[in-house]
Amino acid sequence: MIRRDASANGKAVIGWREFVGLPDWGIDAIRAKIDTGARTSALHVEDLQLLPDGSVEFSVVVRREPEERRVVHAPLIRVTRIRSSAGVSRERYVVATTLRIGTVDRVVEVGLVSRRRMLCRMLVGRLALGDDFLVDPTARHLLGRGKRSKES
Repeated sequence: MIRRDASANGKAVIGWREFVGLPDWGIDAIRAKIDTGARTSALHVEDLQLLPDGSVEFSVVVRREPEERRVVHAPLIRVTRIRSSAGVSRERYVVATTLRIGTVDRVVEVGLVSRRRMLCRMLVGRLALGDDFLVDPTARHLLGRGKRSKES
């Protein structure tokens, strides 16, 4: 049996929902759903623009009330096609950034999408988790609530 406050086999135990950071973009805490069924990670963005130099600019909605955003400029890693669970295929821009889960930082690829209707602004897929975590599907926020992002 895994205790929620412990680690197992040297891996941190996290819940199915956690607050994660995107430190390269000045985001200390954003609500994320940990989804081991998803291969890649996705982040809700608005005002997404492909720039002439091949990079992208977008706004990350860190918090809804009161609204807090970060405008990000990032190199475009690739464009991919993602099929939703409903079978609809869409093009998605992918960028790389540092993802912080608890005390673990790693560079991950993130698809830029509209998750407007979702409670969690980010979905963390299994590639981003690597071999560092065990997910307790009955728990959430085992790492704590996280710090609020600093004002820009």
